[in-house]
Amino acid sequence: MILGVTLIAIYPGVGNSQSLEIRSGDPVPRDVRDLYDRGLQYLVANQDEGGCWPSGHRGAGVAGMGLMCFLASGEDPNFGLYSANVRRALRFILRQQDPETGYFGQSMYHHGFAMLALAEAYGAVDDRTLWSETGVDSELRIGQSLELAVRAAITSQKNNPLGAWRYSPAGMEADTSVTGGVLMGLLAARNAGIEVPDDAIDRSIGYFTQMTAESGQVAYSNGAGGFNESMARISIGTLVFAISRRKDLPQFAQTLGYLRDQLQGGTSGHGGVEYQSYYQAQALFQGDLELWKKWNGNLIDRLKASQKASGGFDGTQGPYVATTLSLLAVAVNYRFLPIYER
Repeated sequence: MILGVTLIAIYPGVGNSQSLEIRSGDPVPRDVRDLYDRGLQYLVANQDEGGCWPSGHRGAGVAGMGLMCFLASGEDPNFGLYSANVRRALRFILRQQDPETGYFGQSMYHHGFAMLALAEAYGAVDDRTLWSETGVDSELRIGQSLELAVRAAITSQKNNPLGAWRYSPAGMEADTSVTGGVLMGLLAARNAGIEVPDDAIDRSIGYFTQMTAESGQVAYSNGAGGFNESMARISIGTLVFAISRRKDLPQFAQTLGYLRDQLQGGTSGHGGVEYQSYYQAQALFQGDLELWKKWNGNLIDRLKASQKASGGFDGTQGPYVATTLSLLAVAVNYRFLPIYER
């Protein structure tokens, strides 16, 4: 099935995005900026020539997380301090994509995060000279790649009886962690001006409503059951309901209520505390701004205490993934990424 996807403009985010004063919100405290800048320097020092980071999870998703960290800094992505790092990460992501299927490879985790990163770059990064410095000028542009990625995700969903996603694009099972990652990529692509069918969003949200208990807990895999406390999954549920503009659903109130009751506690789940923090920051910011402010202060204190002298962070998935996820949790303070707008 060929999905007709239309671009609304070459750089849609430039003409109709919010002003920087609105998007950046309140002034970012100096200690937050220092923490973030040190983390970025760690990423700069460890980005390889190919554009990614040498971790066990090396792939388009990890490069996408790193790319978003640079984009969220507020520096000009085309001529600013990190413009070379932005271009290297983008070239790595684009080269990971299968030009026929649009799949980014390794797993739908990578696909979802890569799609999200491309959507955030689209309209902000001028890719007309992205390949010229490599001596090649026939590679995909950001918009073309994003269209292909959306098509791959929707084709996978159409073939899945649960209307969601698992690790493989051909998978017949689904889980809320992978589905949340892919759905956030689709919602960001839609926000960037890429056509995403309403049915794709509706089916994804339907899966999350089915997987959410009245307590606000969110189950992990397949059709139902397995409810337990995973603050990461509960945060993912809250976030996708908010970003898809389904705050009227009872499941949104249930998941947000659980986060409110366990504001500084709870169990992170198998992804680790940095994975939880990445989603919890966005969920609280979108769900309850005052609640986020309380939680965010404790997050900053914790990260200041755990940041290494190198600027990086240790974590369950290794230092590079832990560093990117930790920085992106902090990046909500900057609010430069379109996905962080309220």
